[in-house]
Amino acid sequence: MTTPSNTSATMPSSGSSVGSAGSALSPSSAGGGLDTSEGKTTIADAVVSKIAGLAAREVPGVYGFGGSAARAFGAITERIPGGRASSTQGVSVEVGERQAAIDLTIVVEYGVAIADLARAIRRNVIGAIEQMTGLEVVEVNLNVVDLHLPSDDSSSDYQAPAPAPNRVQ
Repeated sequence: MTTPSNTSATMPSSGSSVGSAGSALSPSSAGGGLDTSEGKTTIADAVVSKIAGLAAREVPGVYGFGGSAARAFGAITERIPGGRASSTQGVSVEVGERQAAIDLTIVVEYGVAIADLARAIRRNVIGAIEQMTGLEVVEVNLNVVDLHLPSDDSSSDYQAPAPAPNRVQ
């Protein structure tokens, strides 16, 4: 779903106002400043992906992102000196000139109400993207792929399988 090309979007003009509570611009006011007489601003899909990933990570109850293979690869990457987990792992975006759609693949902590978590993630992601980019977020789809249990003390860390015991001496 993610495309490698840049797409057009513009930050709200300096005359636009954001509410005192940090609320994002309304879609009708955000679309008005995409092409101004001063120029045009383009925002890469990767930028929107990072914003969405970081905003979703801020919500308590989100344990991780991506499917099991992606999480295992991320755990390996974190162990490499200088390596770190990607902020876009488990995040897919589609960005147009005025709108964006977000798909998140998440792992939820056990005991968290998934419906409430989904609402909080959507609210946080939509607010961050609309405030930072001026794009209207038309949907945030969540795919819950796993549940982290407290007994899974290191489920996100990759561990090499134990060597098989010798069957013969």
